[in-house]
Amino acid sequence: MPRMRGVELMNWPDDFVNKVIHGDCIDVMREMPDKCVDLVLTDPPYGINENAFRVANRGKLARTTKYKDFTWDKERIAEDYFIEIFRVSKNQIIFGGNYYIDYLYPTKCIIVWDKDTRKTNFADCEVAWGSFNSAARVYKHRWNGMLQENMAKKEPRIYPCQKPVHLITKIIKDFSNENDLILDPFAGSGTTAEACRLMHRRFIVIEKTSEGIALSKERLSQGVL
Repeated sequence: MPRMRGVELMNWPDDFVNKVIHGDCIDVMREMPDKCVDLVLTDPPYGINENAFRVANRGKLARTTKYKDFTWDKERIAEDYFIEIFRVSKNQIIFGGNYYIDYLYPTKCIIVWDKDTRKTNFADCEVAWGSFNSAARVYKHRWNGMLQENMAKKEPRIYPCQKPVHLITKIIKDFSNENDLILDPFAGSGTTAEACRLMHRRFIVIEKTSEGIALSKERLSQGVL
């Protein structure tokens, strides 16, 4: 049984697939076979110190979140993480790819998430880098403080830099097939796992923070959106 900085895993694929794994994703991925997952869909830390921006603008932002301050976005992740992501997966969609362009290669598969936010302190959109040989795509989904695309069925904002599950389900639908295996090595609160379950995909999600692990397991146990 290999040990990885306090994380114990037994066998591939039984101890990986459809599991929420607590640990540093680079250690976990090093225990995975080459090209064993169909798609990596992830949102790594960008290294832009997002928490410092939120702290500086607290008086200007709506108080809709309950999560604590965080430190994991102070620095970019190392290139070694991307080497492992490319080794274990057949295709990749990486949010924040514009911050890691030196680790990636030119592509025409650029995904733009239009947040439908205007004249706020936050960006109008986010960009994801994709490995597919397909045209650029824009997904419009409102995510503007207390305003969301579906106001009748709002998603709770429970984790920093959280992505809407309905956005992720749309991307999964367009870039994968039923029963595909999808890996999110920076899982946060488990949005990708929840979207995979809704779209009948298998998943592996890895998260370093205890808070994210607890939230992911709670979401999956309750089946909430």
